[in-house]
Amino acid sequence: QVQLVESGGGLVQAGGSLRLSCAASGRTFSSYIMGWFRQAPGKEREFVAAISRGGGRTSYATSVKGRFTISGDNAKNTVYLQMNSLKPEDTAVYYCAATTSVYYSDPRYSEYWGQGTQVTVSS
Repeated sequence: QVQLVESGGGLVQAGGSLRLSCAASGRTFSSYIMGWFRQAPGKEREFVAAISRGGGRTSYATSVKGRFTISGDNAKNTVYLQMNSLKPEDTAVYYCAATTSVYYSDPRYSEYWGQGTQVTVSS
């Protein structure tokens, strides 16, 4: 079992920055591909970013590439999402997820989820 707890969400103006954290407990998160997803009201949950076991590779949705950075700290069992140049369309609940599947960008294949943290970007 893996427990995931997100933090760091909040309200920020367009162009601002936030850093989300996802603390994992249970099995070490280095056994999983860790990802961030988001869900806006009335929309489906969508992939944002992922980091491979050990942190050697990262992947991003086109909409956030160049603005968001995912990273991991094995010693702290924590994954981060640094979000810069935020836009109102980034407003959503952000979820941390863990999977062993190669289909890491498909939320149906995530095995564990955090409770989510709200990010609101005002214009």
